[in-house]
Amino acid sequence: MSITIECQKRPEGSKPRALRREGLIPAALYGHNGAESVSLTMKSKDAQVLLRNAAVNNTLVEINIPDISWNGRAIIREVQAHPWKKTLLHLSFFSVSAGETLELTVPVNIVGEAAGVKEGGVLEQSLTEFNIICVPKNIPDSIDIDVSTFELGTNLTVGEVVLPEGVTVMEDPERIVFSIVAPSKMAGKTTEGGETEVITAESSPEA
Repeated sequence: MSITIECQKRPEGSKPRALRREGLIPAALYGHNGAESVSLTMKSKDAQVLLRNAAVNNTLVEINIPDISWNGRAIIREVQAHPWKKTLLHLSFFSVSAGETLELTVPVNIVGEAAGVKEGGVLEQSLTEFNIICVPKNIPDSIDIDVSTFELGTNLTVGEVVLPEGVTVMEDPERIVFSIVAPSKMAGKTTEGGETEVITAESSPEA
């Protein structure tokens, strides 16, 4: 996913609080020219829309800065907000080039209903996101795992996940992504008299 925004160079000596009162959010762009950074502002409404559609350390953003005649791609590196008011205070962007390898975080998305779940099991997801390495053109919105064929008792490890082309996962390949386990309470079996006997993990039928 790529989103386009427009920013302006921040006037020297401007105060963040004064900018926010004017409906502007302070921002910074790093890496667009070596180690140099530039202080920016963007409209508060644009920033809110951006954060509804983009994720930190994941989504490519096309940034246009007419004041310095710069246009390029970046990712959101940091979002600063008020601790309890949740008011947006500052955004940081990091410029990326087409062939540059990036370290990113993407969500793990479970697709479908596992066969083991249909049998009464429970899917327990241990990892909800992966740390990955890829170039900008290969950034996935998520790592999707179709679980429909997985039976009760299945453990899927990181090393067994089929990844999109050009994506490398940085997690331990032996880490478990999800397991399909029997529920802690198993609803039971039917006795000869037609009554249902409930067997739990904590109890067992009398001998």
